[in-house]
Amino acid sequence: MKSDMDVIYLAGGCFWGTQHYMSLLYGVIDTEVGYANGNVANPTYQQVYTDQTGHVECVKVTYDRNIISLKTLCRLFFKSIDPLLKNRQGDDCGTRYRTGIYWVHESDKPVINEVFQEVQSKYDVPLAVEILPLDSFYTGEDYHQDYLIKNPDGYCHLPLSLMKTARIYSEVISSLRECSNEEKKLILKDISYEVLEWLLENECHEVRQCALEILAEKNRR
Repeated sequence: MKSDMDVIYLAGGCFWGTQHYMSLLYGVIDTEVGYANGNVANPTYQQVYTDQTGHVECVKVTYDRNIISLKTLCRLFFKSIDPLLKNRQGDDCGTRYRTGIYWVHESDKPVINEVFQEVQSKYDVPLAVEILPLDSFYTGEDYHQDYLIKNPDGYCHLPLSLMKTARIYSEVISSLRECSNEEKKLILKDISYEVLEWLLENECHEVRQCALEILAEKNRR
């Protein structure tokens, strides 16, 4: 029996914040931080920090494709990065903080490229986001795993507002799964514009359609 689990590797700057953000998304089953696509085997954090290993801080994301599609996952990932910044996110600078999506299945490449082009169409300059096959991934040290759960007041380059929206989005998506369209509309009636706009990124047609109708109603008021 084929597993419904799949995996994608995402680099969005400091991996503490990216891991925490991705772990909030409904359908993400597991996350693990580590170092990807470098030229040194089994690097330590101290080695990667020198920017001499070629590795990027990266998050291995295991997800259930029956709950969240790769396209939706990539669209939500782009919400967490500035795609125009090269080798930098927030206050963190260096090649280890470059952004990227790294795939292990050839069939994932066209899906990722489609989302990339969606985002690229919003800008007049090229995106600074790598889209490459995964060459290598080495699991990070234990103290880096789920760092922001272990250290709630620890450093994070991502805004708290993004984490809050991700949490609410996931709660809404979870509650919508077994609802009729009319029930969906009742649930979405009092949802914020921002969360409704996130729902438009979802691959589920019924969710997008209900979100569009609710947004239209709000705009008519």
